[in-house]
Amino acid sequence: MKNLVEKDVEVVITTGGTGLTPRDVPPEATLKVIERRIYGTEIAMIIEALKHTPYGMLLRAIVGVSNKTLIINLPGSPKAVKENLNVLLPVIPYAIEKINGSSTNCVK
Repeated sequence: MKNLVEKDVEVVITTGGTGLTPRDVPPEATLKVIERRIYGTEIAMIIEALKHTPYGMLLRAIVGVSNKTLIINLPGSPKAVKENLNVLLPVIPYAIEKINGSSTNCVK
């Protein structure tokens, strides 16, 4: 992941490994790389997951920024990936603008 950040990749999305098994380590790896967390996106994913299953409260997905790269951990199931992307896609372009220094107001 660090190599992608150093190559000016705008977005890195991982899938899987956001649960509670011993193999579920992407959140910890992401925390070692990011400089700032974006808690609101993490909360939005949990809220969306809870609409579909009570197990959504166990989601450990991390979203943050490293250098000028937005890093997003998504769950592993294709259904959960789709549900979470539907929540995040509308804000990703704006987040990238902000990460790159845009001073555009977010009020529409």
